[in-house]
Amino acid sequence: MRVLVVEDEERLADAVAHGLRLHAIAVDVAYDGQEALEMASYVDYDVVVLDRDLPGVHGDDVCRRLRAGGEGRRVLMLTAAGQLRDKVDGLALGADDYLVKPFAFAELVARVRALARRSARAAAPLLERGGIALDPARRTVARDGRPVSLNRKEFDVLRVLLSADGALVTSGELRRSVWDEHAEPGTGALRVTITSLRKKLGLPAAIMNVPGKGYRL
Repeated sequence: MRVLVVEDEERLADAVAHGLRLHAIAVDVAYDGQEALEMASYVDYDVVVLDRDLPGVHGDDVCRRLRAGGEGRRVLMLTAAGQLRDKVDGLALGADDYLVKPFAFAELVARVRALARRSARAAAPLLERGGIALDPARRTVARDGRPVSLNRKEFDVLRVLLSADGALVTSGELRRSVWDEHAEPGTGALRVTITSLRKKLGLPAAIMNVPGKGYRL
C-alpha cells in the first residue's frame, strides 16, 4: 500500500506520515496542493489523505482534479470543519471518506486500510503466473494451490512483479512502487525482501534477477 499525505501544517503532516510508516504503510508527503497534484501524476497512490484547507491549490480543487483524471485511488479528506454540510460538500467533490480534526490516529489507520482494500478490489480481481496466484482484495497468495504467508512488503513486491506479466521491472520501479521517498535506497531493503520472497515461494525459483537492471517472474 502507498499513501500520499497532503497537509500544509508540516509538523502534523510529518507526524501522520511517521505514524502510518510504523504500521508498515509506505507514505509520501506533500505540503501544498500543487505539489500533491505533481506527485500524484507520476505515482499510483492507493489512498490520498487530503487536508481540505490548503494554500494555493485548495484541497477541493485537488480532489476534483484527482477525480477528473479517472484514477482508481481513494481520497480521505481531513478538515477542521465538522458540520454535516461540510461533510456532504466534501463527499460531493468525490472524496471517498471524511475525517474531522482532531482525530484518533487508530481511526485514521483503520480508514486508510479500508479505503486501500476498496481500491484493490477495483483494480484487479486476481493476478496469476507460473502457478502463483495473488488476490489483491483478500491479500492472499498461493503457489500451486499451497497458501504462502507474506509480509506487507513481500506481498507488494510480488504484486508489482505479477502485474508486469513477465516483463522486467527495474529495481527503481520496485522501490518507487513499494517503498516511499522517505526510505533509504541504499539500505538493501529490496534485496532482502526479494531473498525472503524467493524462499517463501519455494522451488523452482520464480523470480529471476537481471544483473544491474532488476527482476522479473
